[in-house]
Amino acid sequence: MIWVPFLQQKQCIQVDNHLLNTQYIQQISYFISTTIAFNYIKDFWQFQHKMTLRTKVSCTIEIHQLQFICAFYQMKGPFLWGFVYKSLFRFRKPTFKFLQSPFQLNKDDLIKKSANIPDHQFDFSPFIHPDSTFLVNQQNIQTLRLLQKDFSSDPQNSDKAFKYVRQLNRMQMYEDTLQIFKQTDDFREFASPKQHQQLQEQYGIAITNLKSNMYSEQRKSLILPGVIQLLITAAIIYQIYYYFQPSQTKPKNENAQKETPDQSVGKMDKFYNILRNNQNVQEERNIATRFNDVLGIDEFKEELEEIVEFLKNPKKYTDSGAKLPKGILLIGPPGTGKTLLARALAGEAGCAFYYKSGSEFDEMFVGVGASRVREIFKAARAKAPAIIFIDEIDSIGGRRRAQDPGFSRDTINQILTEMDGFKQTESVIVIGATNFEQVLDPALKRPGRFDKMVHVPLPDVKGREQIFSYYLQKIKFDEKKVLPQNLARQTSGFSGADIQNMVNVAILNAIKNERQIASTEDFEFAIDRISMGIGRKNMHVSEKEKLMTAYHEGGHALISLLTDGAMPLHKVTILPRGGALGFTAMLPEKDQLNYTRKGIIASIDVAMGGRAAEDLFLGKDDITSGCSNDLAKATDLAYMFIKQLGMDDKVSLISIQSDRVKTSDQFDYMVDMEVKKILEESYNRVKSLLKSNENKLKELATELVKKETLSAEEIRKLLKIK
Repeated sequence: MIWVPFLQQKQCIQVDNHLLNTQYIQQISYFISTTIAFNYIKDFWQFQHKMTLRTKVSCTIEIHQLQFICAFYQMKGPFLWGFVYKSLFRFRKPTFKFLQSPFQLNKDDLIKKSANIPDHQFDFSPFIHPDSTFLVNQQNIQTLRLLQKDFSSDPQNSDKAFKYVRQLNRMQMYEDTLQIFKQTDDFREFASPKQHQQLQEQYGIAITNLKSNMYSEQRKSLILPGVIQLLITAAIIYQIYYYFQPSQTKPKNENAQKETPDQSVGKMDKFYNILRNNQNVQEERNIATRFNDVLGIDEFKEELEEIVEFLKNPKKYTDSGAKLPKGILLIGPPGTGKTLLARALAGEAGCAFYYKSGSEFDEMFVGVGASRVREIFKAARAKAPAIIFIDEIDSIGGRRRAQDPGFSRDTINQILTEMDGFKQTESVIVIGATNFEQVLDPALKRPGRFDKMVHVPLPDVKGREQIFSYYLQKIKFDEKKVLPQNLARQTSGFSGADIQNMVNVAILNAIKNERQIASTEDFEFAIDRISMGIGRKNMHVSEKEKLMTAYHEGGHALISLLTDGAMPLHKVTILPRGGALGFTAMLPEKDQLNYTRKGIIASIDVAMGGRAAEDLFLGKDDITSGCSNDLAKATDLAYMFIKQLGMDDKVSLISIQSDRVKTSDQFDYMVDMEVKKILEESYNRVKSLLKSNENKLKELATELVKKETLSAEEIRKLLKIK
């Protein structure tokens, strides 16, 4: 085998010596060794006839590929650019089927098979006998090699440099010409003015031709995208024109069955709807949901019963001159049943129900939202009595600002206009639901519009018990041990949607463990899964990290047990869940409606317990980043204690509910100092308490490392705390 090195790529061409002799390789070695030739050859293989470029340690080129390159080189001159981009060369895979086993072919086979290439027949004799028909190109290459050798021996000879770059330009090797000028110092240092001018002319020729070639190829590459863009634009214009033109053609078959409206709606009709900025208004009738299906918020259902009576018998109210609200706002956290309550209202009244989310009104076109508002109100008036329910109304009804563009308010302004145009006899009620009452525009809540506001809070213990009883009926569970009242007590702050999800997670976990009945362990798993995140059982935690986490969580747990006024402890775990390596769960005995001074200070102490335990038993150098969340919680409680609740003796009776309220620098400094004082006093107090109970904390941490999870009862029994 013979290896011809690529001078700049540090790659090589593998050539079969039986088909290509040493003399011919030497004659073409200069051309193959240039950067531009390698790039053109590579592009030619990859994009013209899709031959595979195999790159390992070196770039291996099979002999048949090199022969075709040389054949094209002979036909089109010494520049690969001339044939790589020629439109005449359109090769198909069948053309090259004979190249699948190139080493089984001899010279006669190659000459015979070359006739398969359309419009091109090559004489392969020069590749075996280079003294025959390849003389012209051979002479050019030899001349170029001699000029290159002369220039390399004396690069500061301007005459040799001129002849060399002129030959490069004649052979259209413009990039090599530019490379000479980049690698060579300014010719003015050793060239006469005339010679320097000649060299500059050659440089200009190379630049001009290279830019021309690049521009030509760029223009060709832009033709297809331009044509596609024009076709798309023409198609859109045609469809718009076609849509607004009445159909005047008749079917060829007069007896043909006519299409129904539903059958004629196709993909193009959906496109027309986008252009017309409308959507289908869907009406719901005979809704089966009733107030009895809405659990956990009994007292709020009474607020809506008069609305039901009005929709059932509007004449009773209008004859007496009574005016019921045109709009109702349901305000509350996600998952509390606002949508269910609106559907129950429609079901009780037996009226039409139209549902829209706030995000459905606006699209990419200006005016779409206002148009859709008019459509839904028009449909509701036609089907009165009716209820229009707009979920997430805050997405279109936020506060207006001076810098907002005018069209951004079109949707909500149209809603207000439609509501102002209601007559008392129309019997149409608009219900809006939101999680963020504070962002709503005041104009939305004034009398005559959404003037009735119903707050739908999270369910209390009794409400959660009702919801648990409802969803537990739908699954198989251990009725003796799984009690709705116990689950309700353990799920403070859960919404109805959370409870539904929790019951489903519990039964899924039971089935996963090949049990058909959900047990208390399954519900414990579901509570932890929703409250603390997914458990990461496969996460590797070293023994040292386990011990550090055990001391941290043990500090929280021990302080909660020893501090008067602290929230009752539920359980402690050092199993990684979510983004935490451990978790200490508290369980209030009842829903917390008010905060006491004693309770807030106790909560700050419990939050400080983890860092204080690490400081005492691990040392300051081993305090972990897990304390950051605890410090943030303690800081928030301290600021609430001072700024909102007015419980600090020094700052006194001041309540600032929002950061938007401007306060003086002196006041802010005083608040910061008081917060710092509260946190430092809490930390010192907790640290002292843990130090006096050092043995208990060590015992608790050791047990946590062994069992990983301990309940409050197990901890009390272990530490002998009542």
